[in-house]
Amino acid sequence: MSAIRLLVLGAVRQHGRAHGYQIRNDLEYWGAHEWSNAKPGSIYHALKQMAKQGLLHAYETAPSTAGGPPRTEYEITERGTEEFLALLRAGLASPDAGPDSLAGALGFMVELERAEVLELLAERVAALRRWRDAVTEYYTPAEGPERLGHIGEIMNLWVHSADTGAEWTRGLVRRVEEGAYTFAGEGEPFVGVLPEGEENPYATGVRHPGDAR
Repeated sequence: MSAIRLLVLGAVRQHGRAHGYQIRNDLEYWGAHEWSNAKPGSIYHALKQMAKQGLLHAYETAPSTAGGPPRTEYEITERGTEEFLALLRAGLASPDAGPDSLAGALGFMVELERAEVLELLAERVAALRRWRDAVTEYYTPAEGPERLGHIGEIMNLWVHSADTGAEWTRGLVRRVEEGAYTFAGEGEPFVGVLPEGEENPYATGVRHPGDAR
């Protein structure tokens, strides 16, 4: 699963209509350039590719105020919304999606209803349990990894990853069950995007004229 697609589609969707620099700014504000492949080049490439695929609609606007070529703004399409929601659900429910996809899904989980998020997280715990059971058919944690030589450390890592992942997920489930956060249909949600023109304290570099494309 590509985390960059989830992140870019979700950021465009939150704005309604946005240009590349806004999306880059939002994702850097989240720190996504540190925990995912959401680097500037990847973001602009994803925007162009998803526009070609019909997931985003591209609009050419007035030339950049910095003197560059016309700026392109993007709006999510119906197909793009379907793709976004599918990626969001997979990121929450499937450990196979990867930690960057999980992090992206957490950033957008309030786009879903609370009950559905709880169902997806329950799927995640069940998948982690199945993964752990599969590993322990060949490896018994109580006996230690040494019995299998240094290769046993791989299975030891898998078991610990499953255990800590399940523990963390159960903690999130408890918080959501107890009423944390505002989910779809519950009122005005928290939106973690920067208003137009507000300086991003976490930006990775100086803005250049071509960034607005």
